[in-house]
Amino acid sequence: MFKKFTEDGSPYIIAEVGQNHQGDLETAREFIKIFAAEGANAIKFQTRNNKYLFAKEAYEKNYDSENAFSATYGAHREKLELDVKHLPTLKEDCKKYGVDFMSTPFDEPSIEVLKDVGIDIIKVASFDLGNLPLIKKMANVGCPIVISIGGGKIDQIRSSIEVLLAAKSEVALLHCVSEYPCEFNRLGLENVATLINEFPECTIGSSDHFNGTLSGPVAYMQGARVFEKHVTLNRAWKGTDHSFALEPHGFRNFVRDINRVRHMLPLKPADDLGNEYVFQKLGKSLVPNRDIAAGEVISIDDLSGKIFNDQYIPVRESNKVIGLIAKQDLVAGEYLTYSHFESK
Repeated sequence: MFKKFTEDGSPYIIAEVGQNHQGDLETAREFIKIFAAEGANAIKFQTRNNKYLFAKEAYEKNYDSENAFSATYGAHREKLELDVKHLPTLKEDCKKYGVDFMSTPFDEPSIEVLKDVGIDIIKVASFDLGNLPLIKKMANVGCPIVISIGGGKIDQIRSSIEVLLAAKSEVALLHCVSEYPCEFNRLGLENVATLINEFPECTIGSSDHFNGTLSGPVAYMQGARVFEKHVTLNRAWKGTDHSFALEPHGFRNFVRDINRVRHMLPLKPADDLGNEYVFQKLGKSLVPNRDIAAGEVISIDDLSGKIFNDQYIPVRESNKVIGLIAKQDLVAGEYLTYSHFESK
């Protein structure tokens, strides 16, 4: 999937909604509609069975935060969770708008839920890098896998990839820095090239929490072809992920600029150089700056440039004229052609 999609240099771009829908189905559906239109290839959510995922003491712990949706952490998480019965609706919406339906399961029951829904792509969160039992269960779903490596050591990355490849999974491996937000000087995008060398079986990409768009094109130039970016409908909304996420306009620019990179790099055809319209209109042609008699050798001090309605010998070709011999008398300020000269 990823290699086939990106083999011509095309990027595969994931809009990471996470739980920025704040548990509301209609908001989640709006995310799909909007970010599909802005150029996403996949819309990603997160799926948790909170009572399974959190120990009782963590679930019932008081949660005093400006971003809290409830007084305890468990209740806060439940407020942000979509009802699993609504996931088929999101999958249908993704199909309708031509994007892949993607989610991160954080626990074993959530893997089964997503399998039953018919998830297109599963994401392994950086939190579960090296969590080989969980990763194996994700691989057994049989769909492509995206895995982020934030905070991970090379042995943890390698062991995770080995499990996925053993299960014949198609893998996109994303460089990631687990800082929220991540400052520009902490992105470490040179690691993309390292991952390309270390894991040739995978498609390499970047998942970042930088609050701008430049990270995408820079990562592309390092070799990234899969990109994950947090998105929101309003950066001022309550919640920890909104402030560094991209709103629709920002995501549109992110997609646009990544897609432009590969078209910026190839050299212009040599035959086009010097034939640009601006040179046809305003390009100078060589002229003698003094009267020159037939038989004289043209020196660097004998030439100047002037703009005519037509282009004759461009001034940039003065190196070809210097040292030639005038075949006839040449008048100062008049245009020159190669027929006016002969070689020594």
